[in-house]
Amino acid sequence: MKKNFIIRILIVLVLTIVTLITLKSNTNFKTIFYKNVYDNHLSFAKVNNWYQSKFGTVIPFSDFFTGTMPVFKEELKYSQANLYKDGVSLNVGFNYLVPVLNDGIVIFKGIKEGYGNTIIISQSNGIEVRYSNLKEINVKLYDYVKKGSLVGVADEHLYLVFVKDGEVIDYKEYI
Repeated sequence: MKKNFIIRILIVLVLTIVTLITLKSNTNFKTIFYKNVYDNHLSFAKVNNWYQSKFGTVIPFSDFFTGTMPVFKEELKYSQANLYKDGVSLNVGFNYLVPVLNDGIVIFKGIKEGYGNTIIISQSNGIEVRYSNLKEINVKLYDYVKKGSLVGVADEHLYLVFVKDGEVIDYKEYI
């Protein structure tokens, strides 16, 4: 296990150094890198899923830690769905515990005008989901969240907006 850990660290160091040297010395690579990472909104959730499929856990030494398993693992439940601005308003009831729809990374946490407390999760399938009208938020910025885990708490209405490649898409096939 110790040997595997050291190999992972060395691979990460070599890849980082090679990338930094290439960015510094090659303007074409730098242009392509910046375009794909910054301009095209790189999906870190996809990168994370690829990394985990090739190397295991995100933290190479996470096997050394022991912890509890999450108790909350739910599916989205609602009584009615109505169009609301760019997305949908779901009737969910008082103090509804909002589950994550798909694995992803929290890329925004704050207030959006007209929506209230909002988090945006960049899912591993390339879709960003905005969870709004939250009374409480139970995730932090850049947290990696699993499907069914707790996002936060909503009262009566939960607003969802689905975005792919910068365009709002129809919610019906995702809830």
